[in-house]
Amino acid sequence: MKEGDKALVDPKLTGLDSWIQGEVIDIEINPFRGVVIAIKDKLGRIFFGEEKYFKLA
Repeated sequence: MKEGDKALVDPKLTGLDSWIQGEVIDIEINPFRGVVIAIKDKLGRIFFGEEKYFKLA
């Protein structure tokens, strides 16, 4: 996964009812959490969390 890719974020992370699609805007290597991904959806909301909560769209 890289910046600009389309990705889906798990409802376990967002607290919403379904998977949300957005564009990857940042990827960070966090020494405590591992790979942290941030996406921005079409409504302008930003979701971020550990890599395990994301998959390519």
